[in-house]
Amino acid sequence: MTVPTAVDEAVLAAEEAGRAAGVQVRAVTSVPDLAAVTGLLGAIWQRADSPPLSTELLRALATAGSYVAGAYDGPDLVGACVGFFAEPAAGSLHSHIAGVTGAVRGRSVGFALKVHQRAWALARGVGAVTWTYDPLVARNAWFNTGKLGADAVAYLPDHYGGMRDALNGDDETDRLLVRWELTAPRVVAACRGDAPGATVPAGAVVALGCSADGAPVPGRTDAPVLLVAVPRDVEALRRTDPALAAQWRTAVRSALHPVLADGGRITGFDRAGRYVLHRRTTTGPTGDPTTERTSWS
Repeated sequence: MTVPTAVDEAVLAAEEAGRAAGVQVRAVTSVPDLAAVTGLLGAIWQRADSPPLSTELLRALATAGSYVAGAYDGPDLVGACVGFFAEPAAGSLHSHIAGVTGAVRGRSVGFALKVHQRAWALARGVGAVTWTYDPLVARNAWFNTGKLGADAVAYLPDHYGGMRDALNGDDETDRLLVRWELTAPRVVAACRGDAPGATVPAGAVVALGCSADGAPVPGRTDAPVLLVAVPRDVEALRRTDPALAAQWRTAVRSALHPVLADGGRITGFDRAGRYVLHRRTTTGPTGDPTTERTSWS
């Protein structure tokens, strides 16, 4: 009996994810199809006059062998994902942009795109995919660290500078960099639809909470595991109360950035809308944990 390879497993998972979402995900290479991807991304980011990626650039990326894929509901393009290869020594693909139309929200089309991207990358000998996302967007925090099982490895303040689009508004573009280890057990399980979810250890403390009126409330930071809240819907908040959205940006940055920069990690996003953030710890001479940087808490 032939033992299925990691690529075989990934392809089967991608096919199942596509069936479950009711879409076919495939590589996009022709100019008309690439133009449709450009138009879709421009509509999602509400930048029809200056879409995030031009058709010419997509054509170049596809020609060079990078990842340009679309999700199709019958003949209709309803989602797209674009990535390019990192430096050779990194052995990874960087996923630059992904989006789906509002008409198919809730059908897990985004999940089908990412699981297809995983299979595509593994078939080319690539073991990891990286990407960035706004740490204030709760649904993306859950999707990336929960449903996909990716690891948040760095906090990048104002990473892109001012974007001034409908989704980012005038906010600074802080991002979390995530790394998706494509054959890690939790990722394999997640791509089969068995995401483990966030586990909040006993003794975790709230480093950043949310008040009854939706404002950030700083808490304790003197524990190995911290819980860091984000607003329920920051994109709406940017439209209705940009000053409060800016407060959240500063508060979340202050909570996440120093811990991640010191070697900490995010292990999930819980149902209350909070990151589960672990400091990096070591064992002292008495066997008690201390807040140094040699092993995970």
